[in-house]
This record gives sequence, C-alpha cells and structure tokens, in this order.
Amino acid sequence: MRGAVALWLRASTRRLAESSPAIAQIVVAAMAGYAFAHWVLGEPTPLLSITVAVASLGFKRDARPVRVLRTAVGMTIGILLSEIAVHLFGVGFWQLALITAVTLAAARFFSAEPGFAATVLVQAMLVVLVPAPVGGPFVRTLDGVIGGVVALLATVLLPRDPRREATRAAKDSLDSFVEVLRMLGTALRDGDIAQSAQALDLARTSQAPTDAWASSLDSALSVARISPFLRRYLPELETQRTLHASMDLAWRNLRVVARRAEYLLRDGVARPAVADIITQLETGAQLLSDSFTDVEQRPAARAIFVALVRRLDPEVVMPTGTARDKGIVMALHPLLVDLLCATGMAQSDAQRLLPAL
Repeated sequence: MRGAVALWLRASTRRLAESSPAIAQIVVAAMAGYAFAHWVLGEPTPLLSITVAVASLGFKRDARPVRVLRTAVGMTIGILLSEIAVHLFGVGFWQLALITAVTLAAARFFSAEPGFAATVLVQAMLVVLVPAPVGGPFVRTLDGVIGGVVALLATVLLPRDPRREATRAAKDSLDSFVEVLRMLGTALRDGDIAQSAQALDLARTSQAPTDAWASSLDSALSVARISPFLRRYLPELETQRTLHASMDLAWRNLRVVARRAEYLLRDGVARPAVADIITQLETGAQLLSDSFTDVEQRPAARAIFVALVRRLDPEVVMPTGTARDKGIVMALHPLLVDLLCATGMAQSDAQRLLPAL
C-alpha cells in the first residue's frame, strides 16, 4: 500500500511539474480576457471570457492553433445559439431541452471529441441558468469571442515549449522499441516462447505511443511556424519528423520480426546467432534514443547499424538453419534500412548496404 502511494505521489508530482508551463499560459490568458472585458468594455462579470479561454487552451497534447481556434469558435457559436434561443423563447423547461439538443448537435458538428460537447454545453447552460449581465442580450457572446481571441494570442505569444512534449513522446516510443528488442534477444537466446510472446504483445501495443509522438510533433511544428519566439526550433522539429517517419516504419517491420520469432520459437530451440544480431540492434536503438539528449550518439548508432546490415546474409548468419531460420534474418533487412534512415541516411544509400543475395 505504501509503495502504491509513493508511486502515485511521484506520478502526480511529475504531472504537475510537466503541466506548469500550461498552467501559467492558461492563467495569463484567462486574466487577460477578464481584464479586457471588465476594465476596457466595462462588463461587471465577464465569466465566459475566462471559461472559453481556459477550455480552448486546456491541457491537451494537441496545442495546434487550429485546434484552439476550432474549440473557441465552437464554444462561441454554442453561446450565441443559446442567447438567440433565450431571446426568442425565454427560459423554461422545454427551452432548456431545446437549447441542450441544439448545443450538443452544434458541438458534434465542430468536433469529434466527446469531451468537447460537454464543454460547449457547460457554456450554454451558463447562458441559460445564470442571470443575464448588464449590457445587452448578446454581451456573453462577446465574452466568448474575447476568450477565444486571448487563447489564440497566448498560443502565439506565450507558447508552451513545443519540443518538450514531442521529445517525451519520442522517448516513450523509442524506449518501448528498445524493450521489444531486448525481450526478443533474450527469447531467441534461450529458446523461450513465453518471452517471445510477451515481446510480440508489447510490439502490438506500440502504435499508441507512436501516434502520440506524431500528434505532439504536429502540434509543435504548428506552433513553431507561427510563434516568433519558437521559429528557431523548426529545423530541429523537422529533423525529428523525419526520424518519426522512419521509426513508424521500423515499428511495423519489428512487429513482423516479432511474429516470425514467436512462430519460430514454438519448437523451443535457441537461435543464439539471431539473438546476437537482435542484441546489437538493441544497442543501436538505445543510442538512437539517447541522441535526444546527446546528438553525438546518432553517428554511433548509425555505425552499429551499418556494421550489422553488411553481414545480414542468411547463409552466413544461419548456414545450417531451416528456411524459417533464414526467413527471420531476411525480415531484418527492411528493419535495418528503416533504422539507418532514422539516423539520417538516405533510403537508397541504406538499401545499397544490404548484402547481395
């Protein structure tokens, strides 16, 4: 019990630390929206300028300006529709049902995210259930516009570090890649079908962190392109996008290798020669992961992959092996090409390094 509490506290502390820039950005945007509506436009209680700004920014992984804009526009339209309905039909039980239905329909039109509909509905209910402020029937729609505008300005002028989330997601994906290789190497060295099955299960669940990496990277690139403070990071992020494309393919080919290994090891016979290759692949992949904090590790990873790819001849690695033994060696060819591309090598150059068969 004490260990579980300690793990929860560590995870919570880490989450809070990682969210600190987002918290600062949201607070500044919310207060800017309130200040403009209250002291410039003279609104006594500009509640929706705060709620729209907060909901538009949020803690989502995807912080692209287009997402912030879509969220702000969707919520503002929900507020506008609610104000129109209240103005035309008044407030009552059936009016509340009508506004709820219309708001949810509009929210689903603007976004496929289930949580977005709930967020828009909350704004609409504030319009219906909270007494109208001084200033006219559509002052709350203006509040929504203000909140959306300050959220967009915060995205451009007070951006979160676009590299942090992308790098964290990249490390998660690469660390899982290394772990699959480690498990496969152990399974092939020991003839352990259970370990091989675990490696295959882990490889099959790898798409989620890889997709999270892509989402974080797209968001980082979108913000860096429009923010004058982050534009200098564009070359670094573009390089990471090339790495992601190669690693996405490498993951697909690693799943093929894992399936072949799991099928191969059903006879319980160890394959130490293939295990040695997998272990060297693991070393190179670990260096590739380490290159996010030390760029000098990438050439070292490439050197390992180059040395491996040149001797991936099935007749040399498994001279007395069966066709299935030789098949798993062949399956390593596209995987090595993808990993070489991940280090920055052109695909044509990587393919030329493969042994002639």
